[in-house]
Amino acid sequence: MNMTKKILVIEDETFVRENILELLDAEGIEGIGAENGNIGIDLAREQKPDLILCDVMMPALDGYGVLTALRQDSALTAIPFIFLTAKAAKADFRQGMELGADDYLTKPFTRAELLGAIATRFKKQAAVQKFYDSELQVAKEQLNYLMHHDSLTGLPNQLSLREQFNQVQTTETQSLIPVLCLGLDRFNQVNNNLGQAFGDLLLQAVAQRLTACVGSKDIVARLNADRFAIILATIHHKKDAIQVAQAILRSFSQTFVVQEQELFVTASIGMALSPRDGADIEQLLARANQAMVQAKQQGGDLYQWYSSVLNTGSSDNLALQTSLRHALERNELEVYYQPQVNLRTGQIMGAEALLRWQHPERGMVSPGKFIPIAEETGLIVPIGEWVLQTACQQTKDWQRAGFSSLRVAVNLSSRQFNQVDLRQRLVKILNQTALQPQYLELELTESMLIKNVEVAIRRLNALKALGVEIAIDDFGTGYSSLSYLQQFPFDVLKIDQCFVRNIMDNSSNAAITQAIIQMAKSLKLKLIAEGVETETELAFVCQHQCDGMQGYLFSRPLSANEFEKLLINRKSLPIPIGANSID
Repeated sequence: MNMTKKILVIEDETFVRENILELLDAEGIEGIGAENGNIGIDLAREQKPDLILCDVMMPALDGYGVLTALRQDSALTAIPFIFLTAKAAKADFRQGMELGADDYLTKPFTRAELLGAIATRFKKQAAVQKFYDSELQVAKEQLNYLMHHDSLTGLPNQLSLREQFNQVQTTETQSLIPVLCLGLDRFNQVNNNLGQAFGDLLLQAVAQRLTACVGSKDIVARLNADRFAIILATIHHKKDAIQVAQAILRSFSQTFVVQEQELFVTASIGMALSPRDGADIEQLLARANQAMVQAKQQGGDLYQWYSSVLNTGSSDNLALQTSLRHALERNELEVYYQPQVNLRTGQIMGAEALLRWQHPERGMVSPGKFIPIAEETGLIVPIGEWVLQTACQQTKDWQRAGFSSLRVAVNLSSRQFNQVDLRQRLVKILNQTALQPQYLELELTESMLIKNVEVAIRRLNALKALGVEIAIDDFGTGYSSLSYLQQFPFDVLKIDQCFVRNIMDNSSNAAITQAIIQMAKSLKLKLIAEGVETETELAFVCQHQCDGMQGYLFSRPLSANEFEKLLINRKSLPIPIGANSID
């Protein structure tokens, strides 16, 4: 038998208990003795044995009571349990089995009978573990495949693109690497006039044509919607990259045939060079995208190289940058709160804090417009700290008003996370607001963590040591990878809304989401589904045992006053009947 096995013997008769422990020791099995049921339960929780042998008839707490207590503890419920008893009545056997016992040995039993029962339990346990490991491996492989490929076109996605780009960089260290970003011109008209299903078929045809235009070692990936990326792995000169771009545009001069209907579609291409225009794929794609937008603004059906002139932005962006520098001191910024709902109770369990900017002349400025400016200029650091302070203070105020278990999730920017004194700043905020750290959740995206994994893990562990929870946000959007879940000390995983939206009509998204959920559960992570907007989407995430949700089905992001009204009115989410268990 396996020398590492550990068996707990709960038996009030000293002679019987000592004999069993001696027998186990002779077999190379570690034995732990307990003289009554209560001590046995404590030892089971402390030692986590591989198997439990337990007498039925004991004073104070009998064996049935012990088994009932153990089966109610999720950490102990899977431990094999064998009853030892002098009671041989069929009703006694039935009672033990109904409580979840794995076997029943009637006293007196022989050495062979006891060892045989133990061996049988271990063999079954090993078979179950092997099956579980096999299922887990299948889920891992399925998740990794799905998360490396675009579900519509079968092309590599952003995660795969980044990994392949890193490989190209490693191989071609002395060469320029062209990165192209392609967008279809006026694609929204196709969807609006012919429907999304037709548009999807067109995107599949575009993917095939792009693949045919480049070499076998070049990389074509789909980014999102009508945007594609191309890495020219075997081309190291601008003139050769231009020839490829021209060939792609020429190929688009031929009509696409979709459902026996001819369609003429043009494309705009933005181009950037590594390392001249950026060291990593994210920066190169951003700059190639800027050039592509410029090409679209010039009428489309052409290519455009990235230039540093594009990076300065328009005069409008410069004006926004100036205004943003004064927004905090002029009290133009506000924190909104989107409710997070417990999917077991339907009650509000917390909120995600979201930044809003009410410009005195422009009105509400889109976060998508001003957040990148704040990131680029470094203004995100003081603004992010203000959001953290405001959200913690507001949450503590709500707790004092009677909502004592309310939690708040706050996004950390890359610049904030990389601050050397972030932990000290966080401690100061928690002390000033008197918010207990367990009610604060810090949300980070994977792109913030992967550039220096070891440093990121140390920083996360330092934050977790304070008692706060760590969430990975927007998981599954193309950069996230299963390996990072296992490396980083996350507590919460948030499934991005792009997977939740219309999930019952998208079998690939459903498969990815189910695989993410299965993996997260195996890693004991809490799951929050973002962007839940329909009853069907709610039913799906409930059925697959997500812990919480946020989305317009329950509420849009709200000002503090509006959010407080929801709390006071005890607004809850009707949970679909039977939705919290998988069939």
